[in-house]
Amino acid sequence: MGRARMGGWWCCIVLALVGASGCATSPDGSAWGEGATLTPGWERVRASAVGAAKDPHVWVPLAGAAVFQIGDWDREVADWAQRERPLFGSQRNAEHWSDSLRTASSVAYAATVLITPAGDEQDEWLRAKAKGVAVGLAARAVTSQATQALKRGVDRERPDASSGYSFPSGHASASAVNTRMASRNLRWIDMEDSTRRLFDTGLVALTVGTSWARIEAGKHYPSDVLFGMALGNFLAVFINDAFLGAAPGERRGVMVEAIPGGIALRVYVID
Repeated sequence: MGRARMGGWWCCIVLALVGASGCATSPDGSAWGEGATLTPGWERVRASAVGAAKDPHVWVPLAGAAVFQIGDWDREVADWAQRERPLFGSQRNAEHWSDSLRTASSVAYAATVLITPAGDEQDEWLRAKAKGVAVGLAARAVTSQATQALKRGVDRERPDASSGYSFPSGHASASAVNTRMASRNLRWIDMEDSTRRLFDTGLVALTVGTSWARIEAGKHYPSDVLFGMALGNFLAVFINDAFLGAAPGERRGVMVEAIPGGIALRVYVID
């Protein structure tokens, strides 16, 4: 697919999100980004970490990465994907698609930033957006740094033997952090459940497509991309919920804690 057509597809992502947002108001009228803070407090940090760890988008790919360590499944699937290339046909196409889909995930995140409600006044809107974007940029930066640190520490050779930075996949972690933050942003917008599920499915598909393309390109094993997806999703949810704040309707939760002589059930509010 040519770059012009890919560019048109990214524009479609933006237009679809804008169209679905309607008047772009949150269910309770609050503004996206207004609650961003550098000092969220221990309770909010802990609740966000627990929530991120329990997120299926984190533990499912993490469990999948562990399963692929059984026997030679990692190597066998990677070899088959390079040999057959069932989706992309060639290494060049697979590399191109992995780059393009990763970029599309970034575009999707940017589109959700633009359409989230952030106040009616220009100054208010700009302040809220700047604070929200700062959190998003921090999540992306932390994900990139964590990925690179793991690559250097593990030093796993790529399937095509081109380098020793196979684990984890940077494309997968970058796409995951973008699409998960985009999904989080969409929760600030009042829309039909079916529409929300459609967008969430599309966002996941961007990350899955990016990841599989890296396997067909011979750059990663399945466990590399699965761990990258888990890492990006975890950091997106944790940093977003801790420093930006949960979306309306998601600010209450229940936590079970051990106390002397028993357990306590506590309802908490994410401010």
